[in-house]
Amino acid sequence: MKISTLFRKKPIQHLIEDHSEHLHTEPKLERHLTRLDLTSFGIAAIVGAGIFGTIGTAAQEGGPAIVLLFLFTAIACTFSALCYAEFASRIPISGSAYTYAYATFGELVAWIIGWTLIMEYAIGNIAVAISWSDYFTSLVNSFGWHIPEYLSVDYLSASRGHEGALELIKSGQTLEQLSPLMRESYFAWESAPNVGGLRVILDIPAFTIVFLVTWLVYIGIRETKNASNAMVLLKLLILMLVIGVGAYYVNPENWSPFAPNGFAGIMKGTAGVFFAYMGFDAISTTAEECKNPQKDLPRAMISSLLICTVLYVVIALVLTGMVSYKELGVGDPLAYVFLKLKQYKMVGIISVSAVIAMTSVLIVYQLGQPRIWMNMSRDGLLPKRFSVLHKRYNTPGFATIITGIVVAVPTLFMNLTEVTSLSSIGTLFAFVLVCGGVLVLEEQEKDTPQNLKFKIPYFNSRFYLPPIVITILALILYFNIQNVISFFHFFNNDFYHKIPMLIYIPISMYIMYLSLKKQYSLIPVLGLLTNFYLMTELGVSNWVGFFVWLVIGIVIYFLYGYRKSIMQNHGV
Repeated sequence: MKISTLFRKKPIQHLIEDHSEHLHTEPKLERHLTRLDLTSFGIAAIVGAGIFGTIGTAAQEGGPAIVLLFLFTAIACTFSALCYAEFASRIPISGSAYTYAYATFGELVAWIIGWTLIMEYAIGNIAVAISWSDYFTSLVNSFGWHIPEYLSVDYLSASRGHEGALELIKSGQTLEQLSPLMRESYFAWESAPNVGGLRVILDIPAFTIVFLVTWLVYIGIRETKNASNAMVLLKLLILMLVIGVGAYYVNPENWSPFAPNGFAGIMKGTAGVFFAYMGFDAISTTAEECKNPQKDLPRAMISSLLICTVLYVVIALVLTGMVSYKELGVGDPLAYVFLKLKQYKMVGIISVSAVIAMTSVLIVYQLGQPRIWMNMSRDGLLPKRFSVLHKRYNTPGFATIITGIVVAVPTLFMNLTEVTSLSSIGTLFAFVLVCGGVLVLEEQEKDTPQNLKFKIPYFNSRFYLPPIVITILALILYFNIQNVISFFHFFNNDFYHKIPMLIYIPISMYIMYLSLKKQYSLIPVLGLLTNFYLMTELGVSNWVGFFVWLVIGIVIYFLYGYRKSIMQNHGV
């Protein structure tokens, strides 16, 4: 085996030619999606668990200044969105970052990206489904209907919660003093039927919603987009209502202090805030079902990102203005602030909106994962069945069913919150490679005439990057000098957690050196630097988990993908 074969690339022209062959075979993917539909998918994917949950925890750490983190993260995502947009214009194929990496970095990196995206789509959706189940159960209970605890909690959460509850009860606490979540887990374990010594505890709502969404995605893109569009319209109307009513109760005094925990406090919310932006890239997996992918995909990505950024910033300001930031560290901050103000009708409306919002997230992710696998299968890296389209529905039927199983079955038994924390680092890694891929393409095709429907505006890094970097360093030194000094005290108890930043510093310096030397386009360079920086803020434990996940993926590649690759069989 030659090392060079691991990085064999599939030129863009070959990708387009292979795609053209699929267009002339039956069945084929149907082109139903307009720019409005794609923008709606982007909003559907972004506005979900982040705005109804993680925004509260981030605000508790960063105070009202969390809006700055939303803006910074939005800027980083915009750099990535522009890079995705250019690739979508060059390669209108449903492989997203996987296909883009195949064209620029080669087969092994493409496989790694495809494997990594499983964390964003399939595994990430497990957490969304479990969160959906929590909101749905609360909503049903508010109408006086009760779902038994052992049918609405996963086995692992019930087991852990029951053990924790017993310890607290032994220490003198009563059941009423336990947190609602721990109390629910306790009752689930105690009331569950016992079959053969094993307690029957299943999260039926989570399983059911994944089954229904998978069925919707399976039966066709037209039905999927109609359902998604309706949900997006409804949740946007509800969020407008939340902003309008909430603004009436804003007390500007709650915005002071603006950044109570300084720069470090703001950045503690990075994982949660970035999780809130995840999903806009998923619409690139629908390229082969768009009426005009080269023109509509770029505009839809950027539009959805801008709309959601405005929503996030305004809602963050309203939330931190209605109550003190100290009170927002709850699982449902939007409902909490209105409950505190005794606006019970608004609490009910928000609960309905949360269920709708998370359903739309499930739809987009369940739509994206099968199309990634479909393209990997076309290239021989997965079995052929993953690329077979349903004769009636014209969707990747087998891949959709497998996605449904991969997501639905674990929701019954397991709470994969530990694993799903890797979703953000996996997505950021994909963003880094997509931004880098644009630079590689620019280097490869700088002397080639291009006629693209979308191209990233060119700003010479040699002129613009130095003042930007100097300004950022000056601001960091001015506002965060103590943490900078502390960071360079290497041999203290926090050294382990400094490793990601110690990796980032030399690599970012090398990227800047190359950018100045080769006069790279500024926007992809900034995308590389900002997304890589956000990776360092996710903690070393996530890096370790991500590395383990990559090792597993590489082993699978060598056991199957390398030998079955179409490029291998063609002698490339």
